[in-house]
Amino acid sequence: MESPRHTTNASAPPESSDDRDERRQQSLKSRGSLPTHIACIMDGNGRWAQERGESRVVGHHEGVTSVREITEACAELGIDFLTLYTFSTENWERPDSEIDALMELLVGTVQKERSTLMENGVKLRTIGDLSELPGSCQEALEQTKRDTAENQRMTLTLALSYSGRWEILQAAQALAAEVAAGTIAPEDIDASRLEEELDTQGMPDPDLLVRTGGEYRLSNFLLWQSAYTELYITEDFWPDFRRDQLYGAIRSYQDRDRRFGRVESNNTEGTPDKP
Repeated sequence: MESPRHTTNASAPPESSDDRDERRQQSLKSRGSLPTHIACIMDGNGRWAQERGESRVVGHHEGVTSVREITEACAELGIDFLTLYTFSTENWERPDSEIDALMELLVGTVQKERSTLMENGVKLRTIGDLSELPGSCQEALEQTKRDTAENQRMTLTLALSYSGRWEILQAAQALAAEVAAGTIAPEDIDASRLEEELDTQGMPDPDLLVRTGGEYRLSNFLLWQSAYTELYITEDFWPDFRRDQLYGAIRSYQDRDRRFGRVESNNTEGTPDKP
């Protein structure tokens, strides 16, 4: 008599974190369109540190980890442009010790991440008045921009010593100079012509703007470019904003109806139109 066979159901190997993340990214891609350009106001580094009894500088160091993780996730998802509000013109009013620490952190991070940007095909770009930055920062940034200039997978833009009002003012002054020189007429100036003078020339407007830290304002960031950008505000401080939070922001974006001020021709009479 044949002995009964004893079968064992071998359990599947546990899913690795990389496999799980890839599955989640595929789910995002299949559920709707992804934003072409994501911009981030990285707020809350100092408050994150103070809640933990640490100096504000500790929060800035932890924020760099979020920058790395969000950049990698966006590149993996196929996001073409990521713009990070790194240092505003108003930030120059902070204590000298904090500014010095931030500049040192910026130089070290740009130099350290240069090879990673190259490996991942990420081009580095900057907007803002870089002439205000220390020479060491300018040199590190220019070297990395040169090295990554041919990369095409994604463009990472750092807004440094940046102000949206300053950017528009610079564009207006440049156009006024051309009018005064007789190279263009006032009536030649339209939205497209003005955009050619902005620091973001050649970049699409942000589809999604993420602000961490719970504040409901643009804080002088991409004022012209954000006219029809979808806003996502989270109470999470920037050091806590990682892949999970990014995917949540993108899901929120995918659930919205973007009409850019237009209405459908079959809009039901009496139904209010949303802007």
